[in-house]
Amino acid sequence: MDLPLLLVAFGASLGAGIATGVGALPVLAVRRLTDRSAGALMGLSAGVMLAAAFFGLLLPALEAFAPVGAGWGAARAVAGVLAGAGLIEVLHRVMPHEHFDKGREGPSSHLARVWLFIVAITLHNVPEGLAVGVGVGTGERAVGLPVTLGIALQNMPEGLVVAVSLVRAGQSRLKGLAIATLTGLVEPLVSLFGFAAVQLATALLPYGLAFAAGAMLYVISHEIIPESHEPKRSEAATWGVMVGFCGMMALDLLLA
Repeated sequence: MDLPLLLVAFGASLGAGIATGVGALPVLAVRRLTDRSAGALMGLSAGVMLAAAFFGLLLPALEAFAPVGAGWGAARAVAGVLAGAGLIEVLHRVMPHEHFDKGREGPSSHLARVWLFIVAITLHNVPEGLAVGVGVGTGERAVGLPVTLGIALQNMPEGLVVAVSLVRAGQSRLKGLAIATLTGLVEPLVSLFGFAAVQLATALLPYGLAFAAGAMLYVISHEIIPESHEPKRSEAATWGVMVGFCGMMALDLLLA
């Protein structure tokens, strides 16, 4: 295994995770967000993730699968995407958690509400850490750098929304900031699994890219976009998605 590249992967995912806390810093001055502001921030986060999944992960996966032919390549990419989404679906079913707007999901639990929130936020961050680990694990700057920057950028508005939501749920501002920051730190740990998988078995690389993309797409569709389109948020959230997607698309092209 390439130890220097492993350290790069860990450092990149750590930086992306810390961006969650950086984005949450305004909670020390702002106690609440308007519905439109929250929707726009969540939409922005979803748009950046969507572009990162497509341009940073899926396109390189399809290029890697190209030598086996269009049909087989497409089938393998689809299998990877569905496997990634399936993993997050299983985690959502077996782990008790609670969303700020959708309420409780998963099996019943006697955990305090704040811990259920923490589990839900952590589940959001699993595919992001996986994406950074796999992206850096390719050893290609044109793949790893855009994905890492995209995850860091989307973590910032997400961190603010999470921290403000925790304050509205009864936590102090400092505690809201601390929790938002700590949930982002799951990303470096998860990134190591993605990195190790593609480093130890190079044949798994395109599958790893598709897998990480599928996990991200699941979270975008199942969690972020529905929550961003709560009443009074949908228009701002839609434009947030558009701006985030276009911004990340341009960034990916500039860094290629």
